[in-house]
Amino acid sequence: MSKLESNPKILRRPVHGVLLLDKPLGISSNNALQRCKWLLRADKAGHTGTLDPLATGVLPLCFGAATKFSQLQLDADKSYEATAQLGVKTATGDAEGTVISTRAVTVTDEQFAAVQARFTGPMRQVPPMHSALKKDGKALYEYARAGLEVERDARNVTVYELKLTKVNDPRAVNAIRMVAKVSKGTYIRTLGEDIGEALGCGAHLISLRRIATGHYDVAQCVTLQAFEGMSEQERLACLQPVDSLLPEHVRVTLDTDDAGRFLSGLRRRGEWKDNERVAVFGVEPKALLGTGRILAGELIPGRLLSPPEIQQILETTT
Repeated sequence: MSKLESNPKILRRPVHGVLLLDKPLGISSNNALQRCKWLLRADKAGHTGTLDPLATGVLPLCFGAATKFSQLQLDADKSYEATAQLGVKTATGDAEGTVISTRAVTVTDEQFAAVQARFTGPMRQVPPMHSALKKDGKALYEYARAGLEVERDARNVTVYELKLTKVNDPRAVNAIRMVAKVSKGTYIRTLGEDIGEALGCGAHLISLRRIATGHYDVAQCVTLQAFEGMSEQERLACLQPVDSLLPEHVRVTLDTDDAGRFLSGLRRRGEWKDNERVAVFGVEPKALLGTGRILAGELIPGRLLSPPEIQQILETTT
């Protein structure tokens, strides 16, 4: 924690919403979160899945009531742009690791097209040792740093879209550009390594950028440098509303009496169709109350905002 962050004169406050940060190169996701939390003077914050320090791009940061729905972004599909160097394999699968093998690169256009097709669709992927995934309570990278390799179960992932192109890159003699839309839990470093092996030469990533997560796009993001240079009101204006986390939820609006009972955890009855994803709003004031699901005409509460959170959100949006 920096001296500024520990300064007792900095008063924390309730802040609610989602900051779409374009995470810079070289810092951890948690470090980026803590810096933005301090800049907003927010009392509660969390991120929606980490990006490696060597990765940049879309990092949604949730504040206040938005943290209750951050799991939705963890589960969302992601899109990435990456550059891989062919012919060189490293211990970590990226430019941070030591080189463990080099091979000649002789790849035909036919091989390139075949590999692109092969790595599009559902597949099994073994998580890399240099990752934050836990094994017996410890992150895999902790074992890796100790020189140990532990058994990892392959996981089902899906590469929905994959485009590979050969590029001229000053950092690598033989480089390819990868643009991929993938399901949650897909490791792009591992995808790059597997593609390199399929091409018979090995590969490692020299850059990685997340360009979308769910419906959030990198064009909506603010850089940390720009955010630091803003006034406090400008920073607050950067926040997306809490309900921006719920784009695929069916909206249900309740009158004042039903809204109060719903917030107390009581089920409500209505002429609604069954749905597992429902965003519930009050009619007056018009505010997000929480999420739920509808089964056999009953609206069943799920994640709920507290009355103070609702009031705080209304005070900052009116």
